[in-house]
Amino acid sequence: MELEILYQDEYLVVINKPNGLAVHRSKLVGNTNVFALQLLRDQIDQKVFPIHRLDRKTSGVLLFALSPKVLSLMQKLFREKEILKTYVAIVRGHTKQHEIIDYPLTNGNNKTQEAITEYSLLAATEVNRPLGKHATSRYSLLEIKPQTGRMHQIRKHMNHIRHPIIGDRPQGCSKQNRMFLEKWNMNTMMLHAQKIDFIHPITKDQISILAEFPNEFKRVLNLLSLDFSSSRK
Repeated sequence: MELEILYQDEYLVVINKPNGLAVHRSKLVGNTNVFALQLLRDQIDQKVFPIHRLDRKTSGVLLFALSPKVLSLMQKLFREKEILKTYVAIVRGHTKQHEIIDYPLTNGNNKTQEAITEYSLLAATEVNRPLGKHATSRYSLLEIKPQTGRMHQIRKHMNHIRHPIIGDRPQGCSKQNRMFLEKWNMNTMMLHAQKIDFIHPITKDQISILAEFPNEFKRVLNLLSLDFSSSRK
């Protein structure tokens, strides 16, 4: 597998991570021997250091440092909230136009942490597909900007407000996920890390990196008649 490199200089390399690819070896990723870290290292023939996390099921922008020094500088920017991450998701139901979700989450060590997620509605749709007691199925396309970086934060927050991400397991809606699998042979989570913005810690340039949607995300946008391009005008 060859990774799509979105940006590279002597300090950083950024990829568009595909769905289903774990960042690095972990007890959380299950039975797999293929990781973004090793793939990228072999592809550019250089040691790389992952700067942040991205769920295995999530596609999109993923940053690596090319030295421990740059890793430390970038992680400092993350801690100081100087890096802006923008995600796009397809969720169940019609959401509000804008909302800030302030709902603490408990991590694997049973520690409760502050967690804040902001989203804006890009587009909404209603599909002539009955499900349960509903005669139609409604969906929203969201731009999401997490203000904190907790594990599975976006997934848990969207489920908390009863607008789970399509294809999410186990946080999502099992009925919706089953329908997408049976009707459209789709079982990919519809969450994409679409953009990242930051000031380069060495060159001080303003960096803005965009990751194109995976083909499956584009297919679902089309199936649901969600026009991402018009929503951005």
